Amino acid sequence: MIDTDHIILEKDGPIARVWLNRPHKKNAVTPELLHRLDEIIVEVDNDPELRVLVLRGRGNMFCSGFDLDILLKDYVGSTNAMDVAVLSAKVCDRLYSMNTPSVAVLEDYVTAGGFELMISCDFAVAADDAKIGDFHIRRALFGGAGPIYRLPRMIGIRKTKELMLTGKLLSGKEATEWDLINASAPADKLDELVDDFIAPLIDKSPFMMKLTKMTIDRGLDADIQSLMVMEHLAVGNALQSEDGREGVQAFLEKREPVWTGR
Repeated sequence: MIDTDHIILEKDGPIARVWLNRPHKKNAVTPELLHRLDEIIVEVDNDPELRVLVLRGRGNMFCSGFDLDILLKDYVGSTNAMDVAVLSAKVCDRLYSMNTPSVAVLEDYVTAGGFELMISCDFAVAADDAKIGDFHIRRALFGGAGPIYRLPRMIGIRKTKELMLTGKLLSGKEATEWDLINASAPADKLDELVDDFIAPLIDKSPFMMKLTKMTIDRGLDADIQSLMVMEHLAVGNALQSEDGREGVQAFLEKREPVWTGR
């Protein structure tokens, strides 16, 4: 276990369990938390034993956003006000772009900065009674780490406007219906849902996980002809990889593959 006051990394076999650790403040984000999360992302990506990052909050809650006491003290009305947005965007983009797949586990409030962390993960699962939404507009604030460019790609422009302009909160069930998250379950079944969801992620080739995730992440950011070239290159890399050979041989030999990550 690697511990700071604000965030905890637990390595559980192939699973990196990252806990936001400020339940007394609804796991509100701080600059210290963001800097440490940035380090954790790099550490997880550099550990060949880790296959998935699970982001969760202590105290049966995810994250209510940036700590408003710190925001008011250090940033509101200050010439360094943009610094908090730059830091948040940098860390959320690293989370979004990391090689290792990430899963946000949502309970209680998932708002503002917590919402931005959630949409920066590859997947999200929630308790049915979670409260999920951008929320910034309720405080006359603006989200600086992804809502205007990640959210429309997930749920479309109209639903994005509905969330961001009204400040409404969705339950876990509603967020699933909106295609904002992958699945929800009753609170007492959430741990089981998490285990079931990550199981098919941790037994795959880490090389192909990285390659496939990287190409999907770019899939809406270029023209089709450019994406076809990227696709051709990805196919070539897969066919030349040790894991690609192992996957084919294991299938033909009717055995489980043994991945090397190369």
